[in-house]
Amino acid sequence: MLNNVARSFVMIMIVLALLALGLRIGVHKIIAYNIDENQLLAQLNLKLLSTALENYAKDNKGVYPVSAAVLTKGEPVYLERDYLAVASIHGYEYDCRRLDAAGYSCAATPVNCKLTGRKVYAVSTGGLIISEECDKK
Repeated sequence: MLNNVARSFVMIMIVLALLALGLRIGVHKIIAYNIDENQLLAQLNLKLLSTALENYAKDNKGVYPVSAAVLTKGEPVYLERDYLAVASIHGYEYDCRRLDAAGYSCAATPVNCKLTGRKVYAVSTGGLIISEECDKK
């Protein structure tokens, strides 16, 4: 009888270990999926910002706006959301280090490197987006 109790205990421990392993793998896949989604959205949002800046310059004889607010509040509206005014969007923060009449340089940086995103994205005048691993910055 004691042998049956020990065998039952071992079986319960094996089942619990397998469940814990499955849970760990599942959580890891969910986090990886969220990171991939955040990175894709960061690229898309940065492309939207760049396109809005380029369209503004095209409509204003090659002069870029000195403030992103002009893109959302002006007429016509070039951008529906001011990405620079919000603290973070889907784990990424947006900023434009250079935003003047001659051009721009903007970036999307993960709030938490490796947790909300693995890459930093940057775009400058002309609209070419480049990326770099966030732990190298």
